[in-house]
Amino acid sequence: MASPISRAKNGPPWRGQLYDILFETDTRGGRAFDVLLMVAILASVLVVMLDSVDTIAASYHNFLYVAELVLTILFTLEYAGRLASVESKRRYALSFFGIIDLMAIIPTYLSLLLPGTHFLASIRVLRVLRVFRVLKLVRYLGEARTLARAMAASRYRIIVFLITVLTMVVILGSFMYLIEGADAGFTSIPVSVYWAVVTLTTVGFGDITPNTPVGQLLAVIIMLLGYGMIAVPTGIVSVEMVYAARVAGRTGTAAPRAAGDMVCTSCRTAEHDPDARFCKTCGGTVIEVMLE
Repeated sequence: MASPISRAKNGPPWRGQLYDILFETDTRGGRAFDVLLMVAILASVLVVMLDSVDTIAASYHNFLYVAELVLTILFTLEYAGRLASVESKRRYALSFFGIIDLMAIIPTYLSLLLPGTHFLASIRVLRVLRVFRVLKLVRYLGEARTLARAMAASRYRIIVFLITVLTMVVILGSFMYLIEGADAGFTSIPVSVYWAVVTLTTVGFGDITPNTPVGQLLAVIIMLLGYGMIAVPTGIVSVEMVYAARVAGRTGTAAPRAAGDMVCTSCRTAEHDPDARFCKTCGGTVIEVMLE
């Protein structure tokens, strides 16, 4: 399976040189570019954040607007350079980082038609994920995959838990509506359910509070339930995390070590033949690891 960001094989030499700068981190030019890119990304996010502060925007809006426009043009040129230097433009454009790179430049141009949408440019902070490549931390992405697998394996139990919580807050909110009524701010069942959610999650905005002893007793019960229920999803995911860690320990493949490894999507076993399609351990689907 070819990498979505493989070097262009045909064309003038500058395409290969551009690829080394934009995608490689083992060359001096590639490392320098990645560092400058990180600085530019953080600077652009800072510009967007400062422009949202009225007191700062009142004095420096024009400067911030020009800075954002210049940075966006630079990011646009970078995106065009990445497209020009790869073998398959479509594969890069549809890859994770390709989509993020495109989303990073769209908001500024969109703001020319829809004022205010340039604040969405703060999404480009996701591009900082490239720091995993710069600092050679790609191997630790395996831990993120372990967490994702644990979350996926827990999804049905979490859904049941959320349905139970939703049922509880509807019932408790209805009781509070009957006990307190509109005089205490519980003007309807939806408002009372909102209060029950805020109380059960131990947030406690304080915009609505019960006044009667019975209502206050119910509020105390809901608060205590909230503290107990916080641990439920944590325990569910923790069990799956332990299981995933044990599987990784048995197979010795907690994280793929290199691009080209054939890894099972279920048990993470990596010792498969290059043409394998199914795992020899659990029968799951085998895929080729592609690390940027």
